[in-house]
Amino acid sequence: MKAFDPGKRCLITGSAGFIGYYLSKALLEKGALVMGIDNLNDYYEVSLKEERLSLLKKYPGFRFIKADLADKEAVQKGFKEFSPQIVVNLAAQAGVRYSIDNPDAYIQSNIVGFYNILEACRNYPVEHLVFASSSSVYGGNKKVPFSTEDQVDKPVSLYAATKKSNELMAYSYSKLYQIPLTGLRFFTVYGPMGRPDMAYFKFAKKIMAGEPIQVYNNGDMMRDFTYIDDIIEGVENILCNPPKPDENGASYKIYNIGNNQPVKLMDFIGTLEKCLGREAQKEYLPMQPGDVYETYADVQDLIRDFGFKPATSIEDGLGEFARWFLAWREAK
Repeated sequence: MKAFDPGKRCLITGSAGFIGYYLSKALLEKGALVMGIDNLNDYYEVSLKEERLSLLKKYPGFRFIKADLADKEAVQKGFKEFSPQIVVNLAAQAGVRYSIDNPDAYIQSNIVGFYNILEACRNYPVEHLVFASSSSVYGGNKKVPFSTEDQVDKPVSLYAATKKSNELMAYSYSKLYQIPLTGLRFFTVYGPMGRPDMAYFKFAKKIMAGEPIQVYNNGDMMRDFTYIDDIIEGVENILCNPPKPDENGASYKIYNIGNNQPVKLMDFIGTLEKCLGREAQKEYLPMQPGDVYETYADVQDLIRDFGFKPATSIEDGLGEFARWFLAWREAK
């Protein structure tokens, strides 16, 4: 396994997003040159994206383009000017429930946007394109833990369908144009400066405001919560290690990045309550369309290829989030 080479020029889409910010920061601190692309959309509060971006702009090795990936000309221009060696595509329209009411956003960002990234990598060859997939592709699979060898052709949300589509598009481009490609199926990423649309962030806001939290499927759900630092370490391990060609000549690989330890939703809420020092009022509701009962990552490939496995406990991870959240709330 090759360690990350800080001399690489890295282009990171979604750089003002949660994972994009932390990855950009980690690579900049290693001395890499990073170009970020983000459209700063208002899916969740833009002020948090702007705060992340302002922190990145303090690094001399950081450049930024405000652009939408659906704008092919802007994407091509960014590649031409920066000549990236490694590309990490993290920009996407996220959220399972949001995809039910706003499907157009997912097609433009996740399908058209990713196609534009693939085309740019074809026209301006790169050493490795790493892209974000999602645990959502496993849909309603009953076999756990979820393995990258499992069939994932029955998505239960449009969001999941777009992520599976990304994997198929990526394979074809790797085969046709010899682009080394790695897809990462992230499992419920959480931590400080995270996404306000995620359940743990919503819970924290409502708990501190004295409002009831919505607990779906009457609390009978399990999630493989993965702390942001573990996600970043996993991505860093992969960047300078593109996959070898398969029997079809495609340099393509998929990895799960998850904690490999599902947590019951009610235990998660109880831990968050302890970290915030306040008990939640709870409103119990049925399962929502597009949701799944359990996520659980098989990470044997990650262990085999990189000697790495996410290991941050929910107590430690939520403790870090709660400390940040309370300070952030106080400063607002």
